[in-house]
Amino acid sequence: MSFISIKNVWKYYDDNLVLERLNLDVEQGEFVSMVGASGCGKSTFLNMLLGRELPTKGTIVLDGETLKDEPNADRGIVFQKYSVFPHLTVLQNVMIADEFSSAKVLGWTFGNNKKLIKEKALEFIQAVGLTPAVAKYPHELSGGMQQRLAIAQALMKAPKVLLLDEPFGALDPGIRNDMHELIHDVWQKNKLTIFMVTHDIKEGFELGSRLWVFDKLRDDPQAPNAYGAQVTFDLPLAERVNKNNVNEIIEKVSRN
Repeated sequence: MSFISIKNVWKYYDDNLVLERLNLDVEQGEFVSMVGASGCGKSTFLNMLLGRELPTKGTIVLDGETLKDEPNADRGIVFQKYSVFPHLTVLQNVMIADEFSSAKVLGWTFGNNKKLIKEKALEFIQAVGLTPAVAKYPHELSGGMQQRLAIAQALMKAPKVLLLDEPFGALDPGIRNDMHELIHDVWQKNKLTIFMVTHDIKEGFELGSRLWVFDKLRDDPQAPNAYGAQVTFDLPLAERVNKNNVNEIIEKVSRN
């Protein structure tokens, strides 16, 4: 059985069909880049993987269990807009999830339990290169540093799946390149299964081990909401794809 199985998944909002006939399997440790035009259902699909929404029809199975409409520690997410707590330091931001899990009433831990959570948080802070900023607050960090902090937060609960929703879209090119290296290292070292939504096809090729293109195969100008998007291309990117063929493939995907 595949690590993740998407079985005949459809998603409606009232009479608006967003996604249809999704039948896909993903193995543990794959990095799936998802591209497509705005409004074609990529973020909707990501929200179903997160558990924020359920398919209208069909099922999504993760590690043998059907996903429910409630996010849990199995799935971590990093958004384009930084999702950090402005009143907490870098260290406190990374510790907070484990502190809430360990002390649901007070939200803060003490003694040896707090020490263990702090040590764990410092390891992830070091992994994303934020050790010099451990006592700083988010407003003192650059955009790239805030995204590093969001990644450390997401990794703290040891998720089986990491979901990235346009995580680098607001960053300038130089910082984006640094973040690409970081997320690739995080993926390899933690053996994560990653799904990343991006509007940048080249970014999808550079980071992913697999590229999904979302698009509508059917369209009716008289009823624009009658049909949903499907995964029209499912491209394996083993060994990062032969670089001589990348531009040719990008042009092919863009035309569709």
